[in-house]
Amino acid sequence: REAGKEEEEDGVIEIGEDGFDVSSAPAEKADGSPAAAAPQAPEEPPAPKAKADAAPKEDSAEKGKEEDDEDDADDDGPPPPGNGGTVDGKYVWTQTLSELSVVVPLPDNTRGRDLSVTIGKKRLKVGLKAKSPEFIVDAPLTRAIICDDSFWTIEDGNRLVISLQKLNQMEWWSAVCEGDPEIDVKKVQPENSQLSDLDGETRQTVEKMMFDQRQKALGLPTSEEQKKWDILEKFKKQHPEMDFSNAKIT
Repeated sequence: REAGKEEEEDGVIEIGEDGFDVSSAPAEKADGSPAAAAPQAPEEPPAPKAKADAAPKEDSAEKGKEEDDEDDADDDGPPPPGNGGTVDGKYVWTQTLSELSVVVPLPDNTRGRDLSVTIGKKRLKVGLKAKSPEFIVDAPLTRAIICDDSFWTIEDGNRLVISLQKLNQMEWWSAVCEGDPEIDVKKVQPENSQLSDLDGETRQTVEKMMFDQRQKALGLPTSEEQKKWDILEKFKKQHPEMDFSNAKIT
């Protein structure tokens, strides 16, 4: 019977004075204050964030290194032929410090009256009248030219040769027209004929720089390094009793 009484009490819902169910409320202490809530287990610190970005950073570093290697490889390449370039389907061009030469292929037996050529200070237009209004070249120039000193002529009936006089004759062009493939002007090498305009001392300096640049490109000693090697060889002949096997040139 006692057990049955306990079961009945278990099923009883207690109603407080305010009319709310208090059967599940926390027990009060003897002095009437509410009993302290059971302590909660401390929260575990968040797991350290995985270094997911480590691999991308490494990939980025490797990519940057590869790009630097490609740039170095490009720097070691030969200078552009004639210090110019080729625009496929249009023309081939070369340059000196003072002028550019643009060669446009033409059909055989082409005459001057068959062409429409306009040379502007900042624009070049070349076309065959038979194919008007289409133009072989119709684009702004990358730099300004001197129109009065520029001209064109037909050679062998199948080539249009345009001579453009640069306005600034102390700079190299990376391209003739805007939007065309560009060359690396750092690889441009002046022709020896241009050095004749320089005074003796300046000419020697430029020739020495050009020689050293070619030597480096070929993996050979520069003029200064060769001079040191010559001095060492002379000293070795004067002192055959000495060991120069570990000698280094710095």
